[in-house]
Amino acid sequence: MSWTKALSFVAVLAFGVVSLSRAEDAKSIDEEGFIKEWLLLAPIPLAEGEEPGAANDKEQVKDEAKLAPKDGDKVKVGETELTWKKHTATEYFFDFNAFVGKETERAVGYAVTYVVCEDDVKDVSLKIGSDDQCKVYLNGKEVGKVADERATDKDQNSYDGLALKKGSNVLVFKVVNASQQWSGCARFTDKEGKPLKGLKVELKK
Repeated sequence: MSWTKALSFVAVLAFGVVSLSRAEDAKSIDEEGFIKEWLLLAPIPLAEGEEPGAANDKEQVKDEAKLAPKDGDKVKVGETELTWKKHTATEYFFDFNAFVGKETERAVGYAVTYVVCEDDVKDVSLKIGSDDQCKVYLNGKEVGKVADERATDKDQNSYDGLALKKGSNVLVFKVVNASQQWSGCARFTDKEGKPLKGLKVELKK
């Protein structure tokens, strides 16, 4: 093989790797910045007579703020053993009913993802939507809580002035379902509301 052909081959190979990387990034974060790759744990039934709002305030899994699972990890919740599993959202939101395989009422689910940054980033906004009540943690700290029953929509809540660190950032999203639809969505934006650039999503810390 001539040097010219060899260099052409290397260039094509490099282009293919870059294209594949971009395709993977597009799969995990859409053009509006919504995260589509998650680890989900569900369903965790509400206790007999328990109100959804009370369930939102109670830890179904110990130290929920500090969750850092990987695919296949098992968790004992009451008498039931559940498994963290990968889930790719088909829309801008993750859907617990689709994940479970049926409509599940009066239940809690957890969604976790790892947002990777090339550098420290300040003045970040986390915009979320949920159906129904929810609680959100970033790197072990609570950043937001919703007490209302509602249908998921984009950017229903915005938590501003946050910071993402260089490397892996853990986003924990707890959603309580009262009835019917059961879902959530999240994206990071700059202070102007534009999707934050240069982010990647991984499903392990």
